[in-house]
Amino acid sequence: MLPKRWNYKPIPEDQAVQDLMRGINASAALAKLLVQRGINDFESAKSFFNPSLRQVHNPFLMKDMDKAVSRITDAIENGENVLVYGDYDVDGTTAVSLLYGFLIEHYENVSYYIPDRYAEGYGVSMKGIDFAHDNGVTLMIALDCGIKAIDQVNYAHEKGIEFIICDHHLPGNSLPKAFAILNTLQSKCEYPYKSLCGCGIGFKLVQALSLTWDLDKEEPLKYIDLVAIASASDIVPMTGENRVLTYFGMKLMEKTLRPGLAQLLEGAGLAQDGALIKKELTVTDVVFKIGPRINAAGRMKHGSLAVDLLIAKTQKQAEIPAADVNQKNSDRREVDLQTLEEALEMIRGDEAMQNMKSTMLFAPHWHKGVIGIAASRIQDHYYRPTIILTESNGKASGSARSVLGFDVHAAIEKCADLLSSFGGHPAAAGMTLELDLIDAFKARFESAVAQTITDDQLVPSIEVDLEVNLDQLTMNFFNQIQRMAPFGPNNMTPVFVTHNLKDTGRSKCVGDGSHLKFEVTQEGSGHLSFGGIGFGLGEYEKQVQSGKQFSLAYTLEKNEYRGIVTLQLMVKDIRFND
Repeated sequence: MLPKRWNYKPIPEDQAVQDLMRGINASAALAKLLVQRGINDFESAKSFFNPSLRQVHNPFLMKDMDKAVSRITDAIENGENVLVYGDYDVDGTTAVSLLYGFLIEHYENVSYYIPDRYAEGYGVSMKGIDFAHDNGVTLMIALDCGIKAIDQVNYAHEKGIEFIICDHHLPGNSLPKAFAILNTLQSKCEYPYKSLCGCGIGFKLVQALSLTWDLDKEEPLKYIDLVAIASASDIVPMTGENRVLTYFGMKLMEKTLRPGLAQLLEGAGLAQDGALIKKELTVTDVVFKIGPRINAAGRMKHGSLAVDLLIAKTQKQAEIPAADVNQKNSDRREVDLQTLEEALEMIRGDEAMQNMKSTMLFAPHWHKGVIGIAASRIQDHYYRPTIILTESNGKASGSARSVLGFDVHAAIEKCADLLSSFGGHPAAAGMTLELDLIDAFKARFESAVAQTITDDQLVPSIEVDLEVNLDQLTMNFFNQIQRMAPFGPNNMTPVFVTHNLKDTGRSKCVGDGSHLKFEVTQEGSGHLSFGGIGFGLGEYEKQVQSGKQFSLAYTLEKNEYRGIVTLQLMVKDIRFND
């Protein structure tokens, strides 16, 4: 396991902590956590702990929103055929489900289209436009894609089709000639929150349409569960409007599961008879239980399967797509593990690659649907910018993942002349190129990374919020921490460090031997002990059992077994005192 750097967040000024403790009657530890996150007074704490839909911004502050609403309204009044088009990942399929689900309630001449990951690739495709033309569509609404679809939008114009683009990806130097573009990152867009996901942009459009059509103010909220799933799965900042929408989306899922989600969660062991088994659903449940299943449809079969599932009105309608999606997720896991092992073997057998600042691997038989997952897994092992490539439609198709603080999209941009297409974010990107240019791309990308990446960026790190003692870890403290949810980027689950720990004699490896189950006590804490689990920390079993003192970095989780509720440590890393 790679050694990690523990980055301790600055300890807030004592006066600020004391003021907040008095202002909201909080413990010192909770006050410190809040001040670290910029929550310094009663009003900001009240807003943070009590999310309100009043904190959601007016959708018409978004550039081109009035134009988009006007065009859709005209299309309906004129009886035009409208096509809702979206990407095949979680963000895209939830966005399509949201907007299509809303429009079909008010207008019958609307359909949806998800491009085939393998036949069409990412974004707006010529094939999708041809499909629209063949079916008499005159208005296409692209969700979670389209901001760089200049040629495609021009092609659509030639066929008499107008575009509304709802995207959250970085715009290029030029924009498509769409009728309206909803993207908070475009110039001259004064929308106050810039980090919505694609489904979030779609939600703002639904809000604006509801206001214009004088619908019940609760109408858009029927789809807020989809925004929560997309926001959590797309790893957007869990701040501001994203946090509010996710908070209420999670509450909706806890109260009423749409039929497709109920059956997905039954497959994950989190629901039964159409309802949640647990009282509270967490972002972790969404990211690891719901998101991968929705994604599996596009990875292993077709993204439209996910939309079929999410828009199902009854349990009966959801049965077939749910069974298919759950099966595809099982298939995806098997292919994922095989790809990872092959990729690791390639690196182990190449000494030169082991010493590079980046990783780029290609195998023509790898499944295109899992190369993004493989890139993330390889990055976990070697912690450097990583690109995994496979062959698709006679070209190399790849997925990139970065390390904290390094802009992988900028590095790929330096290779633009070698690529047929590329796009993405600083943390992740995708690209296609000719097969005979792979070696040149590998060399150029390595050079781009080596010239700009720092040594610190090549060391994985854990951001530590606070040092605490075991006797501070009470259920009341845990419940206070949980009120800070939903967690995500810029509002991560707090990480704690506790020093001077020793094994009680009961710590041992579990599972296949790669995981370490802890039971620890702290010097000076009497007989108080805590259990925990450290995934991937099995190699430290003998050192832990030797009696040495150590420190743990961990998050807290509630564990229920046979009706007994306890706190356990979810251990992220270990350090021995020597």
